[in-house]
Amino acid sequence: MSAAVQAVGLTKDFGSVLAVDHVDFEVEEGSIVGLLGPNGAGKTTIIRMLCTLLTPSSGRATVAGLDVVRDARDVRAVIGLTGQYAAVDQDLTGRENLILCGRLVHLSRPAAQAKADELLERFDLADAANRTLKTYSGGMRRRLDLAASLVGTPVVLFLDEPTTGLDPRSRLALWDVIEALKASGTTIVLTTQYLEEADRLAERISVIDGGKIIADGTSDELKTKFGGDVLEIAMADRRQTARASRLLAPLVGLRAADLHVDADMGTMSLPVSGGAQSLTEVVRALDAKGYALADIVLRRPSLDDVFLSLTGHGTEDVAGPPSARRRRRRQSDSAA
Repeated sequence: MSAAVQAVGLTKDFGSVLAVDHVDFEVEEGSIVGLLGPNGAGKTTIIRMLCTLLTPSSGRATVAGLDVVRDARDVRAVIGLTGQYAAVDQDLTGRENLILCGRLVHLSRPAAQAKADELLERFDLADAANRTLKTYSGGMRRRLDLAASLVGTPVVLFLDEPTTGLDPRSRLALWDVIEALKASGTTIVLTTQYLEEADRLAERISVIDGGKIIADGTSDELKTKFGGDVLEIAMADRRQTARASRLLAPLVGLRAADLHVDADMGTMSLPVSGGAQSLTEVVRALDAKGYALADIVLRRPSLDDVFLSLTGHGTEDVAGPPSARRRRRRQSDSAA
């Protein structure tokens, strides 16, 4: 397959803040690629450059074979964008919003009306077509916003954290819509900080932190390469958790630096290299010291484990710009 989106050395700085740092990636036609990272990682800045809303400081990118700087007008004609917040008019009805979008992309009035009706049906909004958006739920607004980005029948669709703020049921419904779009041949670039979302939707995932892509591959490839098996332990007596963790740290095959302990909950989680043998060693060691277990599970890694392994933190909000986070990590490493 040919690349629908390609970036080489894509960089964006805002004065002293380096928001995107020489990013390389590509998206094959008809696929979904996920850009996974915490708030402030640079995901939205990358999307804005690819959509011609920002000019790169250096590097280059193409969308559908068109240069995002030199051919900006042509790029905008072949893409759709759904941002982090619904860009629809709450004083208009659902149908009026879509007709307005159709007219803005130069559809005739009959064609805009026909497209609006088609999309309202497709996104299960036909019954609410004549209601103002003030009466829509958050999930309905996001579906309408996604429908609006498809009025011009884009070749490439950019979704910037499309499910942020949605309840679980609305999120699942929107996932179904995104999967249907992919099945119809639409190329999709998806940014998200939800690990489960990237795991379910994206065929390839680029992990972003501090403005850099630090890992890339399929979900299974990333889990195999960076995750390893994970041992989860729940202590019968939470007060024993800290002491038990100190006992486990020296065991052969366990990476002590990756031992995550929640003394309040009485739980421990750690990557292991020995699989079932490591589980047996842990049970024997704890039993020999008289520690009782409430539960112990050996499981395959999740994307959360991968992200923790790569960055040392989860996908929760991380305060400050990427450059500041990098300085803090270097200081922390030096102190350690």
